[in-house]
Amino acid sequence: MRRIVALVCSAVLLAACASAPAPAPAPPPAKVEIKPIKVGLALGGGAAKGFAHIGVIKMLEANGIQPVVVAGTSAGSVVGALYAGGMDAYALQQNAFELDESRIRDVSLFSGGLVKGQKLQEYVNQLLGNRPFEKLKKPFAAVATRLEDGQRTVFVRGNVGQAVRASCAIPGVFEAVTIGGYHYVDGGVVSPVPVDAARELGADFVIAVDISAKADGKADPSSLLGTVNRSIVIMGQKLGAAELARADVVIRPRVNDIGAADFDQKNRAILEGERAAQAALPLIRAKLDALQAQRRAQAQRAVQASTPPGKAMR
Repeated sequence: MRRIVALVCSAVLLAACASAPAPAPAPPPAKVEIKPIKVGLALGGGAAKGFAHIGVIKMLEANGIQPVVVAGTSAGSVVGALYAGGMDAYALQQNAFELDESRIRDVSLFSGGLVKGQKLQEYVNQLLGNRPFEKLKKPFAAVATRLEDGQRTVFVRGNVGQAVRASCAIPGVFEAVTIGGYHYVDGGVVSPVPVDAARELGADFVIAVDISAKADGKADPSSLLGTVNRSIVIMGQKLGAAELARADVVIRPRVNDIGAADFDQKNRAILEGERAAQAALPLIRAKLDALQAQRRAQAQRAVQASTPPGKAMR
């Protein structure tokens, strides 16, 4: 009898075990999504010194740092437009070597000997295949100054060559450019290195390239033109410092002794750009790594905050 009872109990227990629900599988770990960092370039003005921008881009690309948005002022708008149009650093360098100053300078006797800038506009548009801003490979902004009220104007639509021409219209050298009923001159008057414009294009991390002239402690008060030029340099230096402080990294090629019209110094300017960018690489990498780590930590906290109790990530 005891044996029968034992068998019955065993059968009951086996049946209970067979009908017990299987434990629910553990939920898969939540996926941490981290958006890539958008690197932006802010290329400043400096006439012939602007060839240094090519050297900077060359070194960044060679080390795997690919800017995805570009903003330019004056000479920086020329390089920036061509880079945003799809030229890599080597194509930019090749075009720089082939550039004859006569292709972009058209003096008008009817405006007191000022450069019209029409040739520069046509040169840029020709190299871009007459594409407008909207058709460029990278988002691009050209900064100019509205002469009527001093308003900083950021061009991001329409005729690229015309916007570059406006951005390069150095007062007293180039004619002001008429666009939409307003007159525009060099963007360096209000934004020597367009860090804010690069941010407005969506850059998370801005590398600024400053090639602007600096007051070197020397002055010639007997020269009216020299005094005006020195005053513009000081004004730009003070104005630019505030905007440069909003960049993540500032690269300063040693081109201060290259004159505004020293196109024969283009090779040296490119080399100085490479050297300055190479020196800045450790800082750029360190700051990019820190920003990436910060984003990863923020993403993990966001996932943890949205995970129901009892289903925390393992």
